[in-house]
Amino acid sequence: MKRILLIVISFLVTFPSMAFNGGGPTPKESQHLTAVFSYATFYHPKTGPYVETYISFDAWNLNFIKTGADYQATVEVLITISQKDTIEVVKKYNLNSPKINSLDKNHFNFLDMQRLALPNGIHEMTITLHDKNTTDEPVVIKQQLAFYYDRKKPAMSSVQMISSAKPTTTVNILSRGGYDMEPYVNDFLPEQIDQIHYYYEVYNLTQETRKPFVYTASYLEILETGKMLESTMSIQKTENDSLIPVFGSFDISRLPSGNYNMVVEVRNESNDVMLYKRVPFFRSNPSAAAIEDRTPVSLTFAGQLQNEAQLNDYIEALAPIATELERRDIYDLIHRPGLEEKQVFLYKFWTKREPLNAEGAWREYRDRIDYVNANFSWPKTKGIHTDRGRVYLQYGPPDFVRDEKNFVSIRYMGGGVNVHTIGENENFRVKDLQAANVNNQGQIFYLPYQLWRYNQLPGDDVNRCFIFWDEFRSGFYKLLHSNAKGEVRDAKWEQRLSQQQLNEDMQGEVGDQFERGY
Repeated sequence: MKRILLIVISFLVTFPSMAFNGGGPTPKESQHLTAVFSYATFYHPKTGPYVETYISFDAWNLNFIKTGADYQATVEVLITISQKDTIEVVKKYNLNSPKINSLDKNHFNFLDMQRLALPNGIHEMTITLHDKNTTDEPVVIKQQLAFYYDRKKPAMSSVQMISSAKPTTTVNILSRGGYDMEPYVNDFLPEQIDQIHYYYEVYNLTQETRKPFVYTASYLEILETGKMLESTMSIQKTENDSLIPVFGSFDISRLPSGNYNMVVEVRNESNDVMLYKRVPFFRSNPSAAAIEDRTPVSLTFAGQLQNEAQLNDYIEALAPIATELERRDIYDLIHRPGLEEKQVFLYKFWTKREPLNAEGAWREYRDRIDYVNANFSWPKTKGIHTDRGRVYLQYGPPDFVRDEKNFVSIRYMGGGVNVHTIGENENFRVKDLQAANVNNQGQIFYLPYQLWRYNQLPGDDVNRCFIFWDEFRSGFYKLLHSNAKGEVRDAKWEQRLSQQQLNEDMQGEVGDQFERGY
């Protein structure tokens, strides 16, 4: 598995040991330390699994100081890896950039690579990066590592993209299989790159098949649809061994802009796939013609929907999760005839979001549609058009629901009793309160309401709540207030819910429920 992370660290520039002369380079007012991080896992027959970490730094955004006749930047790197609260690896070092003789020659990237032996299992890795030539606080990045290599069962290492490879003359950390391979630490391939190189290893196939040869296959596919680009297919006959190194390349000079998977497979003599992996990447190549997805819509899940009225309902129900542009298309589509056009829209809508399982994602969302129509509909109003229906479609089922039809809050003061609340099913005994020497401060009657809590919303904080109220006791609920991003907020929501029985500067029991989330 390979994870790509873009690391951006903001700070103010300081040049503690650099003197600037008239006409010379001047410091920028602000900098952003930028780096791209990824990792790969491999297996050694004698020493076991290991992880390689790759960090590519953008020199342009580092601070260079004078070192003799040249300038140089330094990044302090701290790598800590633990498993079940046990520290396994602690590695701290200073990484120096290549030296430059002028500050205007810092338009380059340089790579840090580490090779760390680790046992099988789940590990927590923490990387701390700090530009040594600033006084800013370092930034901490956390990454989970999970892998398992069996010394007897067939397995495949991570698939590593390679920017360059040359025969090894002196063994170094880039050496593998007789070559020095410099990793390509990104999943973005710009127009200037004409080829993808890759490397991976296959282990223990002799335990699976005694045949002298196996076959390694590779090809590219469109990420959104899984459609194979047949012209990129390559199959090689490879001698079977306990460790098989595989190095290959793709010509992508004519590959149009888009999202793709690089797929590698290991097959037996019967052409059965024994092992495979996919590596996603984005290609930018504006000069190349786009590849059209020619999958007939009639063969897709969307093509199975032949009732245009039902298809209109399904498409309209996509609005809560659609982009603004898609919502305009939705409302235009549902108001004119055209079954196939609507099938195509539904198909593309889901392949764009879940390219590897578009049908599964659609079926899951369709279950939400069926649920809200069955539970939140009102005469002449479909469930998908209600506030509860919209929230359910947009965020999914809530983690907690409190449904109150006749909630009454009674507040008492004194005797150590602060608040006592009764609901329609609670036993309330006045003599108990009298025995506690408390005084009745009044009853607060709330209109029917539902409190929905979501433990976590995408792009938002934890414990996000929604208050829906039945203003006219008709059974029709509207959204009154929420603390979720982009949702309705009303500072006087509890006064409205309590029919103005609460003063504006008071918070009642339902307000307490909202803050607690239950």
